[in-house]
Amino acid sequence: MAPVLILMGSQSDWPVMQNAAQMLKDLGVEWRAEVVSAHRTPDLLKTTMEQAERDGVPVVIAGAGGAAHLPGMLAAFTAIPVLGVPVPSKQLKGLDSLLSIVQMPKGVAVGTLAVGAAGAANAGLLAAQIIGSFDADVRQRVHAFREQQRDKVMSGPKLELPES
Repeated sequence: MAPVLILMGSQSDWPVMQNAAQMLKDLGVEWRAEVVSAHRTPDLLKTTMEQAERDGVPVVIAGAGGAAHLPGMLAAFTAIPVLGVPVPSKQLKGLDSLLSIVQMPKGVAVGTLAVGAAGAANAGLLAAQIIGSFDADVRQRVHAFREQQRDKVMSGPKLELPES
């Protein structure tokens, strides 16, 4: 299977988007990351999605800040599921990015995650879950991840008041 494609509008988005890559790596899912700008390289955006279709890429994760057109533009060129990650912006802390990604017109779907690092990590997790719907090995690794999360919570310290 082709790797999950992680795309971002700028190299400066990588500190956020690497959280998606790390989650995929932790779950044993291959990934590839590239910079493709909706505004500065629109021709590359189109050819990247055409190649992703030919390669059989199962899921695309797209991070963008500000106007955040990248996820929607990618979705316009493919039937591959696109997961959008709003990257925090300096001016509006990512609210602008979130609204740009989540407000897609009817008929062009983008699954939108939370702003920032948590959203990127969850995009990686959701991509693995999508792949797990047809790959039992990945599904089992997602189950194991969930068990580890549960065990970490359950083994935490008791919440008590300090002795006076």
